[in-house]
Amino acid sequence: MRKTSILFLSMLCLILADANAQDTAPMYTTIIKGGRVIDAKNNINDLLDVAIKNGKIAKVGKNIDPALGQQIVNATGMYVTPGLIDVHAHVFWGVEPDHYLSNGNVGVTADGFSFRSGVTTLVDCGGAGYKSFDTFKRNIIDKSQTRVLSFLNIVGEGMRGGEYEQDVSDMDVKLAAKAAIDNKEYVVGFKLAHFTNPDWAPVKKIVAAGNLANMPVIIDFGGGKLPIEDLFFKYLRPGDIYTHVFTELERRDPIVDLQTRKLRPFVIPAQKRGIVFDVGFGGGSFNFNQAIPAIQAGFLPDLLGTDLHTGSMNGAMKDQLNVLSIHLAMGMDIPSVIARSTWAPAKAIKRLELGHLSEGAIADIAIISVRQGKFGFRDIAGNRQEGTQKLECEMTIKDGKVMYDLNAIAQSKVKK
Repeated sequence: MRKTSILFLSMLCLILADANAQDTAPMYTTIIKGGRVIDAKNNINDLLDVAIKNGKIAKVGKNIDPALGQQIVNATGMYVTPGLIDVHAHVFWGVEPDHYLSNGNVGVTADGFSFRSGVTTLVDCGGAGYKSFDTFKRNIIDKSQTRVLSFLNIVGEGMRGGEYEQDVSDMDVKLAAKAAIDNKEYVVGFKLAHFTNPDWAPVKKIVAAGNLANMPVIIDFGGGKLPIEDLFFKYLRPGDIYTHVFTELERRDPIVDLQTRKLRPFVIPAQKRGIVFDVGFGGGSFNFNQAIPAIQAGFLPDLLGTDLHTGSMNGAMKDQLNVLSIHLAMGMDIPSVIARSTWAPAKAIKRLELGHLSEGAIADIAIISVRQGKFGFRDIAGNRQEGTQKLECEMTIKDGKVMYDLNAIAQSKVKK
């Protein structure tokens, strides 16, 4: 009888111990503690914790118990934001001669330039056309850890430069629309770029493709000094994107008048009409002489695309966070530049599952620190602007997995 009692008590203790262990077992993969959460979609700007489970945002709230997490990230003094979306990049790199940004050597590798800048989603801006998209998907999209999407070039050959991008006969509306619809998981719209003749035909073609596929278009406009006022009010639809908005080049019609240095009166009405304006900084598409007067007049760009490629990454542009820092130096604030790199681009490309930290959303997260000091920034013409804040990526999480950790702020619990 005594042996039976002892056995019973031993089993009871084991059951209670196991139950207690289950009660205290971590319920979240990762908990980010102590950061300031900026989430434009949900109008959040507060000191909150973020918990991740199964690659999704499980909870955003005050004082989440760290005992509930397998991994703890100390984000004290940092900003916790949705993973950044670079809506204007060129990642269709390859080794083909004379292929420029379409399987050539001017594009960059997605994973090499995304996570270290807080970017979890890159949109290749017109590198592939309907003829080359399968190669782009096979070589780039399928092999990248970064989420890679695409604006499909209206030119079938894609962004091969030179005469290829002047060939109106290769701008096939139906074939482009079909390729976009067939690949709608990855294609978010259409791109027109580098056309130099004073002819509206390419604009008409790309908008027609956008109508067929029910997708926006993004336009790098400037050939023949055609008036951008007509582009905004006669050709583009609400939701279509005008990129390189702060460019000052001889061949382009600028948004700031070159004589008066004032914002032209139709620009803000065009934005109110629904035209979306992207920075598209690049290696030759951003001038303080355009940007500063425009911002001072109350015009703020909608999107902060980088136009990332080998010609811009070592120049004035550098990376996504440098572009954000430049806009801080011109008077914008941190919530504004974060919104224009997260929820705003998600809406522009109609990927509403991205760009926010709602519970149940994909756990794409950037953790960003702000360096205070005296910093200098340049535009593509060599002009200099001073600033007092510089953003730096501390950590990037994609689909709940840490992809970049600058200062080892993630700590996993040691298993005993």
